[in-house]
Amino acid sequence: MKKIRIIGVPEHFNLPWHMAIEEGAFSECGIDLQWTHIPEGTGRMGKMLANEETDLAIILTEGIIKSITEGNSSKIVQEYIGSPLLWGIHVAANSNFTDVQELMAGKAAISRYGSGSHLMAYVNAQSEGWNTGSLDFEIINDLNGAVNGLTNGQADYFMWEHFTTKPLVDNGTFRRLGDCPTPWPCFMIVATDAFLSENSAVLRNILGVINRYTMEFKHIPSIDRTLANRYGQKPEDIQEWLGLTQWSQQQMTAVTLRKVQETLLELGLITTKLPADKILAHL
Repeated sequence: MKKIRIIGVPEHFNLPWHMAIEEGAFSECGIDLQWTHIPEGTGRMGKMLANEETDLAIILTEGIIKSITEGNSSKIVQEYIGSPLLWGIHVAANSNFTDVQELMAGKAAISRYGSGSHLMAYVNAQSEGWNTGSLDFEIINDLNGAVNGLTNGQADYFMWEHFTTKPLVDNGTFRRLGDCPTPWPCFMIVATDAFLSENSAVLRNILGVINRYTMEFKHIPSIDRTLANRYGQKPEDIQEWLGLTQWSQQQMTAVTLRKVQETLLELGLITTKLPADKILAHL
């Protein structure tokens, strides 16, 4: 049995991986796929890839592309979620802010620098017409840290996936002032170069399994109830999320990659663009 390490956030997007692991689909291929939840998100996962503390990661597009341009020896092997991610813009329930525009001079809570919550604060600022050079940040590590940070006034707003934070909006911890979708497919499957160089056949088997699961995922009977129960969500929210979300079984296109890099460059978040073959793997 070939032991493979994989990491991802503990969110509903990744249920197909857990179902495939639990049902023995990888084991049937001789693969012991060992999943580790990383609640801190993309910033930490990028470092784990760079340090070869994992073989694979399910990670946000903008974060991993930034990390690779900065020297992370990893490559995107395939899109995982081909639709945009809907980032909710949240404030504490007792906050005086009532409109996204009021946050222009506010401090954003972020899990860490290079994370999705960090990079999307720039994307949102650009879309709102703010001066992106004046953004201010407070590192809060994870969602629990955001709850404490916003409640205690350490930061003013926090961007996180709309449906993951919906229970905190429903229970009165947060108020959501708006949403900001990513301008590109949101989650990628990424492998370290070291893993790719020796395990391309194994990786093709892994992709074959997960692609079968994601192609059939929405057609699983009562999958909305399964997701709602497993992730503490309301069925109607899960149904809305399923309607917005598309899993992908294809590699990212060079056109999409160029759009991401040009946006990050324009925002001053990367200093150089790399050719596609330095970021995208071809198995």
